[in-house]
Amino acid sequence: MPDPLRPADVRDLVGAALAEDVGAGDLTTRAIVPSDIAATGVFITKAPSVVAGLDVARDVFARIDPDVVWEPARADGDVCLPGDAIATVRGRAASLLTAERTALNFLQYMSGIATLTREFVAASGGRIQILDTRKTTPGLRALAKYAVRCGGGVNHRTGLYDGVLIKDNHIRIAGGIAEAVRRVRDAGITLPIEVEAQSAAEVDDAIAAGVDTIMLDNLDDEAMRTAIATIRGRARVEISGGITLSRVRAIAGLGADCVSVGALTHSARAADISLEIETGA
Repeated sequence: MPDPLRPADVRDLVGAALAEDVGAGDLTTRAIVPSDIAATGVFITKAPSVVAGLDVARDVFARIDPDVVWEPARADGDVCLPGDAIATVRGRAASLLTAERTALNFLQYMSGIATLTREFVAASGGRIQILDTRKTTPGLRALAKYAVRCGGGVNHRTGLYDGVLIKDNHIRIAGGIAEAVRRVRDAGITLPIEVEAQSAAEVDDAIAAGVDTIMLDNLDDEAMRTAIATIRGRARVEISGGITLSRVRAIAGLGADCVSVGALTHSARAADISLEIETGA
């Protein structure tokens, strides 16, 4: 199982999502559905998917109606095939209908990220670690990075506050890699230092500065192969820039330690999941 989400992250996001969608009340359901009718709903996958976000979806129903019963059939990280039931909800029909779209939005979003991540992990053949990035929808980073873990990927920095990554703009402003690294160390930061390198000269500068990780950004295969041979284990090597599934297959065997893939969280297609509701307990 992936490391869990923090309850506070789920609580705040679910609260905001319900305020956005339900507002002062579900007008359609209130007009059509008597409050005493019971119903059962089943979440069903319509395409091969890796499930993520079940606890978030459960919390949506709990916030709408604490009496709704949630019965999971699968766990986050499970692979599901078309037609598989992943969870059942039982309770007042009105409650299920009001919570439906918000629960599905979370579940489809997170399962889409987990599914794409699993595809990258499979394409790598276990030869290179798949990392995410900070390219996430604002406000949803905790959910996105949890979904990456569900798919078998590994989280890079959570934010600017928990890691040092010296990128091209930092380097230009500082006047070079050596000076940028010196300033980080002079600031008393003891975290590992990663530096982005876009040329052989910058790889040499990063090695000379004694950084912990060198990110090879937007280099072609031959340039990456040369850079990795130059580094020779003196730093961890990360590959980045325009990484696709076919590209991962091609670079997985070059000898780098990891590859960061922005597409995991900024381009994942929502998973095709539906909630089928029928009256009756």
